[in-house]
Amino acid sequence: MRRAAVLLSLLLLTACSSPRVAAGDPLMPTVVTLGDSVPAGAACGCDPFPTLYARDQHAVDVNLAESGSTAADVRAEIPAESDVLATAAEVVIMTGANDVADTIDDNTSYTAAAAGVQSDVTATIAAIEQIRPVPVIVLGYWNVVEDGQVGADTYGPDGVRDAAEATTLVNNALEAAAKTSPEATYISTLPAFHGQDGTHDPTGLLAPDGDHPNAAGHAAIAALLPPLPASPPPPASPR
Repeated sequence: MRRAAVLLSLLLLTACSSPRVAAGDPLMPTVVTLGDSVPAGAACGCDPFPTLYARDQHAVDVNLAESGSTAADVRAEIPAESDVLATAAEVVIMTGANDVADTIDDNTSYTAAAAGVQSDVTATIAAIEQIRPVPVIVLGYWNVVEDGQVGADTYGPDGVRDAAEATTLVNNALEAAAKTSPEATYISTLPAFHGQDGTHDPTGLLAPDGDHPNAAGHAAIAALLPPLPASPPPPASPR
């Protein structure tokens, strides 16, 4: 009896655990997130914005984001994720920062890196549409590298300006990619972190590394996302 009770306890604990990739629920819409360490929740120790958003929308959260991922990595994973994308009510993409993060000291390479991001994200959106015509949200960045007080201490004034230039180029590339499809929408995160006038210090929304959002930052991103589109009604039964 004791062994049975222990096994039952283990099963209950397993059932109550919250996996990063939730199983699909046919009665709930599914939000699939693709991207890098920001949507993956790195350095936060909190529920990342895809989880917060899905919870608020009463949706299933399928978060496929991975730390270190580039726009090319996201593009390459689409075929392997075709089954889950075929069930999506919406897809959220946040990628591109890692494509330029290693080039902050060489601003001559920003334009080429941003062009690669645009090409990869455009192809990613097109590949998703081939699987299922579904709304796609493309999120921009408040900064592609460290920001706030950490960024100022790390880069100095010249580096901060270079980071802002790289961020603008990546965001422009992401917005241009979104405009290639009527199903895609670009959403800027700049106002949430830097304010409407661009002068707000985002330190309070960032983890200690200055590179990733903290819990308040993830909540700010989640608040930018629109309500899920209404599900189409089921087909009428034949008379």
